[in-house]
Amino acid sequence: MTIKVKLLSLPSLSRGKLYALNEALLLRWAQTHKKMSGIIGKKVGMTSIFDDSGKNIPCTVIEAGPCVVTQVRSVETDGYAAVQLAYGEKKEKNTSAPLKGHFQKAGTTPKRKLVEFKTFEDQKSLGDTVTVEIFAEGDFVDVVGTSKGKGFQGVVKRHGFGGVGMQTHGQHNRLRAPGSLGASSWPSRVFKGMRMAGQMGSERVKIQNLEVLKVYAEQNLLVVKGSIPGAKGSFVIVDK
Repeated sequence: MTIKVKLLSLPSLSRGKLYALNEALLLRWAQTHKKMSGIIGKKVGMTSIFDDSGKNIPCTVIEAGPCVVTQVRSVETDGYAAVQLAYGEKKEKNTSAPLKGHFQKAGTTPKRKLVEFKTFEDQKSLGDTVTVEIFAEGDFVDVVGTSKGKGFQGVVKRHGFGGVGMQTHGQHNRLRAPGSLGASSWPSRVFKGMRMAGQMGSERVKIQNLEVLKVYAEQNLLVVKGSIPGAKGSFVIVDK
């Protein structure tokens, strides 16, 4: 689907002409030229829903918020503007004394997750609540999470080495071996970036441009198209 836009609404282009832009491109342009919002949530799991045409769409359910504003940073006092949100209940006995005072100042109970958002659509004050209602069906969001940890893995699982039949990296008649790591007398070391066995997963991963399919405000649930990083119950950050 394409739409025509007058260049008067796009200051970077010349006047008096019409340009046909892809609808998704125009939407992304509008999102990057306005203040954005975000929320902290928890991954519930994956499911699938049917659209109006009967197509089965895989999607992920996120329990997003409610989050409490625990700090508002300003350029005058902190050198930058940001809004700090807190999410998830935490036992008071497991909270340090400085954090107890931090949460009491905001008028809320101790929370498990604290995240700062540099830009926010609406002006927020200390103690305000941010809910999933800041999103609407059809929005595109970026989701940040920590990928599942796989532990110490070999080159076949970690880098996709093929072994015999797909001989790479100096392999010979071996199925899952990494092969040669370099020359002998020179450079007498392994170059940085060499694909070898090692720790896999448990990294910060961002998935961009996921469409919001459903918003359930009463249950604080957000349904996005596709998959997101992390295990069930892990914390995620949703940026609008």
